[in-house]
Amino acid sequence: MWNDQAGAQALLRERTRLDVRVRDYRRLESELEDAVGLAELAEAEGDASVLAEAEAQLLALAPKLALKRTEALLSGEADANNCFVEIHAGAGGTESQDWAAILLRMYGRWADRRGFETALIEESPGDEAGIKSSVLRVAGANAYGWLKSESGVHRLVRISPFDASARRHTSFASVWVYPEIDDTIDIEVLDKDLKIDTYRASGAGGQHVNRTDSAVRITHLPSGIVVQCQQERSQHKNRATAMKMLRARLYEQELQKREAERLAREAQKTDIGWGHQIRSYVLQPYQMVKDVRTGVERGDASRVLDGDIDPFLEAALVERVGGEQRKAS
Repeated sequence: MWNDQAGAQALLRERTRLDVRVRDYRRLESELEDAVGLAELAEAEGDASVLAEAEAQLLALAPKLALKRTEALLSGEADANNCFVEIHAGAGGTESQDWAAILLRMYGRWADRRGFETALIEESPGDEAGIKSSVLRVAGANAYGWLKSESGVHRLVRISPFDASARRHTSFASVWVYPEIDDTIDIEVLDKDLKIDTYRASGAGGQHVNRTDSAVRITHLPSGIVVQCQQERSQHKNRATAMKMLRARLYEQELQKREAERLAREAQKTDIGWGHQIRSYVLQPYQMVKDVRTGVERGDASRVLDGDIDPFLEAALVERVGGEQRKAS
């Protein structure tokens, strides 16, 4: 412990994670025992009001237990890691760029609901509104495990706020989620395989914006993977973050090969358009969000776009684990 600071910190983080899981389980176990005991006492004494209170406590426990049951499925190799959420607008100009910005806000709101930390690593503003692309870092327990099923094409149908004739438009944006990795995972990246470009950062303002070539773009020539970062004022810090993202992308690529899953890699290979979406968000002529893969539907689209995406994440996780179990058997 004393001779390996990095290893000690990793071990302490793992201990904290396990301690939280055990503590949450024991708290739920205690609440369940209290509610059952109260119900038995109410039945023995014939007290209807106390029995109703016990039933209310049990009903309140149900969603908490369901969440813990789903979290128990997060056992993949990188599920416990932080992650990067990369969003790209599809064809369609301002419409798709605005849709990409809405998705970025949705994932940010979801992370806030869970108490996760977020940092905008890179953002390319749209021509008139929205964004062309962005990378959001999400830090929290099992962040990658929860969000990995979001990789794919997302479709939006709405009355366009940019159309003077108020016509209905369909927009597409792609999402790619990949895990953040630490130095304990050895990913070999050769200097000769890299093309490194610097450019001026773009953003809302600040003394360094558009004045210094602090932003960094790295292209991994063998795989064609491109990452970029303009978060920091220092070019060196941005380069270090971009290299971290590149190593994470290469690691995620290896995970996909090993697990024989399509997920993010398939989403990146396909067109950002018709026939490839994993989820549709319809705002007009009715409100409906439907996941193509699991069939889960929600009628309150505005609530979903405000970050309430847990039902979709849970269903995708259950289906993914079930598919792996069937394949193994």
